[in-house]
Formats: sequence, structure tokens, C-alpha cells
Amino acid sequence: MTALLLTFTIALVLYFHQISDPYIREVLSLSGDIERGSDIFQINCAVCHGIKADGSVGPSLHHVSKRKSRVSLINQVVSGKTPPMPKFQPTSQDMTDLLSYLENL
Repeated sequence: MTALLLTFTIALVLYFHQISDPYIREVLSLSGDIERGSDIFQINCAVCHGIKADGSVGPSLHHVSKRKSRVSLINQVVSGKTPPMPKFQPTSQDMTDLLSYLENL
């Protein structure tokens, strides 16, 4: 029980630390456009994740928003921590639009 509580506390601290990031805060405060998000996906992501986001070099992104939080998805896109995924630096609005698209896959 203590280990579970410690894990939860650490996760909570990390989450609030990430929310304090100005870029993430701005992305989360905006409204996204699914069609613009689709265009952004086709230009930047489809080569690896497939035109229909069903996977290729990168994994399928269908239902990705059920597996990962919005903050986690933002961090993945901007950090590229999972090679061979490159880092991207989308504007806040572009990132919000991309999230809207991913949440509707």
C-alpha cells in the first residue's frame, strides 16, 4: 500500500510540474480544429504512423488518447523521446489541433 501511495504521489507531482510548463498550459487552454489537426498529421506524422494512423514505422495511433494523457502526448511530440520519432516544435495552436485529431481517431 505504501509503495502504491508513493507511486501515486510521484506521478501527481510530475503531472503538476508538467502543467506548470507555459507551452503545455497554453496548448491545454486552446480549442482544437480536427480538420487542421488532420492536415498537420498528414504533413508531419503520416510517413511513420500511416495515412490512416494505423501504424507503419511508428505505432498505430487509433485510440491513443485512451492510452495516453494529453500532457503525455504533448511531451511525446515535442521531445521525440522514443526513437526514431523526431522532435517537433509545433505552435501551441498546431499542437492543440493535432491533439483534437488524435482524440478522434
